[in-house]
Amino acid sequence: MWQKLLIFPPSSGRGKKRSVKSLLPALLVVFAIALWISPVLRYRVLSILDYPFHYKEYKHFGIRIPTGFRIHGIDVSRYQSRVDWERVKKMRVGDMRIHFAFIKATEGSWIEDPWFDYNWENARKQGIIRGAYHYFLPDVSPRAQAKHFAQSVRLRSGDLPPVVDVEEARGMAKNQVRKFTKDFLILLEKQYNIKPIVYTNRDFYKNHFANEPDFKPYCFWIAHYHVAKLTMPDDSKWHFWQHSDRGSVNGINEPVDFNVFYGDSVSLRRMCVP
Repeated sequence: MWQKLLIFPPSSGRGKKRSVKSLLPALLVVFAIALWISPVLRYRVLSILDYPFHYKEYKHFGIRIPTGFRIHGIDVSRYQSRVDWERVKKMRVGDMRIHFAFIKATEGSWIEDPWFDYNWENARKQGIIRGAYHYFLPDVSPRAQAKHFAQSVRLRSGDLPPVVDVEEARGMAKNQVRKFTKDFLILLEKQYNIKPIVYTNRDFYKNHFANEPDFKPYCFWIAHYHVAKLTMPDDSKWHFWQHSDRGSVNGINEPVDFNVFYGDSVSLRRMCVP
């Protein structure tokens, strides 16, 4: 009995409870800081509370997808290599299927995506609405980049407008990024007779394009992950939302970006080349 008392004194249990209680405020502070700095952790926590009402689980696609949208799409580049577009077209889970695909064509003034020609032609053959995008480098001549894209991409009726993907400043000042991006957009519009789409992430948009009159006329495709819904930093509206980079689709061996379109199929067709 005395041995038990020496090893496990009566006050030890109460002491442990007191020490745990004293740690709780510190643990809560650490957890709050982690929530503040980590969008992934916020996503995981909020999924227990809020996300079931905004996202629907599609196990075959490997991700949850925002509800309330009818038109879904993907975007691919050399990382997904050669896509089996027939399998992409045939994949359907309930009311969910792939309606459109953005395909990387070029980058800068010299880089061509090695799988663009194959993916560009075969997406159209399967009846998937296609769009070509250019990865824009703000420190390279907009004219040289526009020429490079125009030499690689021929748009046809029913294709989405050309897309400029601008998401890094590469050491350029904000006003220079805006000027070169605008110059590139003007050159593409002259080439294809249709106003291009601008792709960027929400933070880059906030820092470079929000409340800028020169960019108000353009449709924006915004990347923003781990949020229940996409809200813009200004009064502009988004047209495409890239909500995940971890999707799975039949016919594609690597994870793929998933997107939703803000409108219906009629609105999507209206955006296309006449």
